[in-house]
Amino acid sequence: MKVRNLIISVVLIAAVVVLAVVLYNSIMHPVKFDQEYNKRSDAVIAKLKDIRMIQETYRSSKGEFCNDMDSLLLFLETGKVPMVQKFGEIPDGMNEAQALAAGVLKRDTTYVNPMKKLYEEGKMLTAKEDLKNLKYIPYSDGKTEFKMSAKKINKGGIEVSVFLVEAPIDTYTFGMDRQDVVNKKAELESKNKYAGWKVGDLEQVITDGNWE
Repeated sequence: MKVRNLIISVVLIAAVVVLAVVLYNSIMHPVKFDQEYNKRSDAVIAKLKDIRMIQETYRSSKGEFCNDMDSLLLFLETGKVPMVQKFGEIPDGMNEAQALAAGVLKRDTTYVNPMKKLYEEGKMLTAKEDLKNLKYIPYSDGKTEFKMSAKKINKGGIEVSVFLVEAPIDTYTFGMDRQDVVNKKAELESKNKYAGWKVGDLEQVITDGNWE
């Protein structure tokens, strides 16, 4: 009898442990997915911000956005953009305009490398040594590039340049549970949201990202 009761107790304890593990996993599974998804999203968004910054610098030099990632990165390395440098200091009791008028502060426009300018101004998130991989979507298979396009549209009789850079959800979730990804994609689409991350627009004159 005692042996029987002991066996029953052991079985019940084991069942409780198994149930607790199953319950814990069911609770933690979506939490872990969200944590991983958010970590990957942050990496994608950081690159999209840098690509946007380079695009805006490219437009300031060329008058339009670039539609090819390799050409954009080549411009970053070898292009030239204007940079205003200031010489002298603003004396106490003067503002910048007064100092310029008095001649104690001078400005000079020089042409510098875009990469040098952006990094000196602290406008890039990607480390210089990682720029060669800027075109690749983080956490993808290592070969998937951001989809980038640019064109000109007519707005109020004026031709303006627009661009779009995209990272669909299926790219940066490579290796994650596919059903979780399918569910996340369906959730976003049910809210009429783009399933992934993007910056810019080909039909509107905006350079916002869909995370903003």
